[in-house]
Amino acid sequence: MSFFQKLFKPSNKNVVTVVSGLPRSGTSMMMKMLDAGGIPPLTDNERTADDDNPKGYYEFERVKKMDSGDTAWLPDAKGKVVKVISQLLKHLPSEHEYRIIFMRRNMNEILASQKKMLVNRGENPDKADDAEISALFERHLQSVISWMRLQPNVKVLYIHYSDVLANPEPQAAQINEFFNGRLDTKAMATVVDPNLYRNRKDKLKS
Repeated sequence: MSFFQKLFKPSNKNVVTVVSGLPRSGTSMMMKMLDAGGIPPLTDNERTADDDNPKGYYEFERVKKMDSGDTAWLPDAKGKVVKVISQLLKHLPSEHEYRIIFMRRNMNEILASQKKMLVNRGENPDKADDAEISALFERHLQSVISWMRLQPNVKVLYIHYSDVLANPEPQAAQINEFFNGRLDTKAMATVVDPNLYRNRKDKLKS
């Protein structure tokens, strides 16, 4: 890319970058990648790293109150990246422009990871049927994807968790293109830790 191409690349400073997806789909990993790539995260550090997310959660607690009308913080998110769980995406105010990285992951891996988290918290991992939860999640995903497709102020890039862990460089390049070529792709790829891929579908019981 020439100097003049870089100079006239559109800026992301008025855009709210969002990382979203189902719980346990790799959103924290993507937050860390974008942070390393050059987009500062909006986080309050209230939820600290633990055995389930050794690298940290990158969360901002006020996001969880969007469904009750707390969206006054969003102007502060312009030029930054914030993690928003998929169930709350529809509460993003329409007056802002969003670029969403939406994480996808094999459903069996998501369910296995969630069960492990429940065990670590001392909760019953079998309190709900896997088939029912999977069907519920799939319906929810279709609803959210349809909603995002209809929003003129939303651009979405879908990234698969296993693809990033298997080969982070091309995924980082794809993300960089989505953000107008302004990110440090080498730094993004470097922070990906394949050792954290602890619930692989090829190792799960059928």
